[in-house]
Amino acid sequence: MLIEPALRSDLLRGRTAVVTGGSRGIGGATAAMLAANGANVVIAEVDAAQAYAAVADLDEACGAGTASAFVADLVVPDACDRLVAHALETFGALDIVVNNAGYAWDGGIHSMTDEQFQAMLDIHLVVPFRLARACAPVFRAAAKADDEAGQPRHRKTVMVSSMAGEWGLPGAGNYAAAKAGVLGLMRTLAQEWGRYRVNVNAVAFGIIQTRFGLPQSPHEVIETGGRTIHVGMPPRQAERLGVAAESEHPPTDEEVYAAKPMSHQRVALGRSGTISDAANSIFWLCSPLSDYMTGQVLAVNGGARGGMS
Repeated sequence: MLIEPALRSDLLRGRTAVVTGGSRGIGGATAAMLAANGANVVIAEVDAAQAYAAVADLDEACGAGTASAFVADLVVPDACDRLVAHALETFGALDIVVNNAGYAWDGGIHSMTDEQFQAMLDIHLVVPFRLARACAPVFRAAAKADDEAGQPRHRKTVMVSSMAGEWGLPGAGNYAAAKAGVLGLMRTLAQEWGRYRVNVNAVAFGIIQTRFGLPQSPHEVIETGGRTIHVGMPPRQAERLGVAAESEHPPTDEEVYAAKPMSHQRVALGRSGTISDAANSIFWLCSPLSDYMTGQVLAVNGGARGGMS
């Protein structure tokens, strides 16, 4: 598995979860946490090889049939409808949705193209909207069936946002705008779906160590929206932040995901976050432990203050 889960239990036994971008990084760690606590997991991923590898890992660690892959570019208009249908056809239910898929396409506002700005809205805001719309009739029908059976239960939607959506982020105004927008969507869904016992919350992450925090590399690309995106920070941004350029050989997962020391003036806990830190917070929002919390933003940033630049 991508991580060793912090907890193993039956807390989510009988529940089905969808994790978008669920093969690697925060999404992969989240999928592992949910599966380790009893959930069936649908990994929605644009990269087929990564998706099927993640499913194989979860099935080996948690039992055959634990996970299923849904391979698609989620920005395609009907992809979210097909994703929900896949979850229902594969596991017969849908209880948890984690909107994690995303990437960065940085640039200053003065030089940013319409395409570049729209791309961030599409993956970080439009996709969660379309997925929520596809889930709505499923959640309503499930709540009605629960009521008729006299067995009410909560379902969960978690939006993965960022402190950039609260503070802004120089050089990434498109990303910051999209991450702020998803908070408005989350709060609206929380009000509309409360009657169906669907808890809708968000996590706003600070600096979490993922491959997106590395310099751009030919080894890491995403094919989405008909374009090829080089994952990571532009060289100048990486140099400004003191992040060394990639060597001849790609870094190992251990090197990519390891926490990095940080100034206590910048982050109170003195380090960047890990994908395990991120997954633990998402898991809590997906679990019955958060049944009386909705419409809220959980800041997971190590005590960062003032901004992310």
